[in-house]
Amino acid sequence: MNFRRNSFREEPEINLVPFIDVLIVIVIFLAVTTTYSQYAELKINLPVADANNVDQPIDKLDIAISQSGEYFINGREVSMESPVLFAETLRQIAGPDSDPVIIISADSNASHQSVIYTMEAARLAGYGRITFTTQKN
Repeated sequence: MNFRRNSFREEPEINLVPFIDVLIVIVIFLAVTTTYSQYAELKINLPVADANNVDQPIDKLDIAISQSGEYFINGREVSMESPVLFAETLRQIAGPDSDPVIIISADSNASHQSVIYTMEAARLAGYGRITFTTQKN
């Protein structure tokens, strides 16, 4: 039996407008809450081999750091009271008008902070060429 003879049946439809609204809100939420952090970058000058430039003398300061926190520059013991005073000591030993290579040799049990102080002192002295030595076991 057909009780609705002349009425037509509507097809169900999916309304996409609320779905799009929800997606826009999610995108806005993600854009607002995302943090854009910038990490500090360390500029590193890597050595370049050049067989033709052998005659140039290399100015260098060998800084050794012992396990007990003693500092040696070119074999001479110096004190590390602060990075500022250590930077002045580096300038005195290097002499005027020089830009030496700073070679840091730290004991494996030396504190990390002592190496950081040495790098900070080199930066304060105006020396940008820093390298580290390693030992193969």
